[in-house]
Amino acid sequence: MREIFCGLKLTHDGSLAAIEDDRLLFSIEAEKLENRARYSALNTWSDLLSVLNGQGLRPEDLTSIAVDGWGKTGGADTHLVHVIDDAGARRPVPVAPYRDRPGTDVDPLSRPFETAGLFGDGPVKFRSFSHATDHALAGYCSSPFALRGDSALIVVWDGGMAPCLYHYDPVRRSLRPLRWLSDVLGGLYPIFATHLEPFRTGDGALDTDVRKLETVILPVSGKAMAYAALGSPDDDALAAMAAASEKHQPTDVVPMYLWSRSVLRDLAPKKLSDATLMASMQEYLGGLLVEALRRFVTEHEEFRGTPLALSGGCALNIKWNARVRDSGLFSEVWVPPFPNDAGSAIGAACAEMIDRTGNSALHWSAFAGPEVVPDTEVPAGWTSAPCLLDELAELLAVEGEPVIVLTGRAEIGPRALGHRSIIAPATDAGMLDRLNELKQRASYRPVAPICLEDAAPDVFSPGTRDPYMLFEHQVRPEWRERVPAVVHVDGSARLQTVGAENPVAHELLTAYRRRTGVPVLCNTSANFNGSGFFPDVASAARWGKVRFIWSEGTLFRSGAGL
Repeated sequence: MREIFCGLKLTHDGSLAAIEDDRLLFSIEAEKLENRARYSALNTWSDLLSVLNGQGLRPEDLTSIAVDGWGKTGGADTHLVHVIDDAGARRPVPVAPYRDRPGTDVDPLSRPFETAGLFGDGPVKFRSFSHATDHALAGYCSSPFALRGDSALIVVWDGGMAPCLYHYDPVRRSLRPLRWLSDVLGGLYPIFATHLEPFRTGDGALDTDVRKLETVILPVSGKAMAYAALGSPDDDALAAMAAASEKHQPTDVVPMYLWSRSVLRDLAPKKLSDATLMASMQEYLGGLLVEALRRFVTEHEEFRGTPLALSGGCALNIKWNARVRDSGLFSEVWVPPFPNDAGSAIGAACAEMIDRTGNSALHWSAFAGPEVVPDTEVPAGWTSAPCLLDELAELLAVEGEPVIVLTGRAEIGPRALGHRSIIAPATDAGMLDRLNELKQRASYRPVAPICLEDAAPDVFSPGTRDPYMLFEHQVRPEWRERVPAVVHVDGSARLQTVGAENPVAHELLTAYRRRTGVPVLCNTSANFNGSGFFPDVASAARWGKVRFIWSEGTLFRSGAGL
């Protein structure tokens, strides 16, 4: 008899994940339904039931349920999140804390059962694991070393917590929080950025409202990472940041604002550019992480050469990930494609999988989101015709136009990896500006390259396997003029390598290389500004900013003069 373990993330970046035995069936994020806003919660009875029913499941089919933990809000004495019933009322759900506690005997995987009306009036039995534990398990259980049965270290660094180092032993099924690596919350990075002109919010008044922090702060980090490439780290700025950490330990929202203002006040006489300040911030935090890991390994030589997983929202920073990888401290560094809260429901379900089956390795695909919603008719003003991927490659080579590609299940996590993508030639330098204009993005934002895995080392350095865009690479000098649209201002690229496990993108790139000699295309997400990926062709056609949409073997062509 099959066992199905369900994980729920009810707060921002809400999602529902289901694992059958040790195989991920799906992970459905709220933002990838119906063009909903980025970071949407998934917390209404109707939505939770709709997601389950849409995947052929009912609540009674679930063997066990785990709900992601969360912090105390609004002066509450207990850790609570809420579901919204059919009358619109908020119903409390007791959950585990946000963080774990290193240095205690508390077992993060030993949690009591709770009850709440998760899907309707009837009470449902569930457990809740800390938000940090769910990040840790999402990182470890998805890793290649989990498949080998190897123990590993895990760093969880999220917006509301400092970087915490864990050790996971799959033989004992033991997750141990070992130590805090620093006292710097991940939220310091975007909060500091909001004090700089490109990301400034409001009138600068200190605001600790959680909803504002979630809606304003969450979108900043990725933009700030791109903006930092416009500058270079400054020694005086790094010194000011170190001094501020002594005065205002950035362990909560108010100290993070005080820290930021202290740094900017001390550096005001230098008149450093915003880009220099952001580059310095990125250098400072990345250095803190690597040096803390180096100290730990020096103190505990038995962990040198151990595999490491990175999880939490900070693991979306490709520069920090690359610094950890290049440190030589670990035999392998793994980052899942869902290190942010998009992976929290997966991690929660993994906790149940470990407990019920004894397995710590999850079998999964990055394409486990919602299926493309089928269209019953061709959108008005568009025509359609059958189109093989070989023919789509010819169109890209000849027309030089961007094409929206919608196929199969959506990606899990924030990166479009070829199933909900805008694909375009990288050989025209003007394509970068064009894609940024289409997507209403700042001109400094880079576009990611998608490259055949066997060709990546020739085009990029190091060009190692990177199917989920999670490490920094440099475009090799001899290729920068050949694929200028994917070269960031500092020569870097957020590379996605493509192998046979991503068959649509692999076949398209192979055919494109056969015609052009270039194994690289541009890849950026297909979505309305501020929303999740397009769920269907009708949405992409309504967006209407490109002439071509390809979906499941059909090419849709706009009659508008774009």
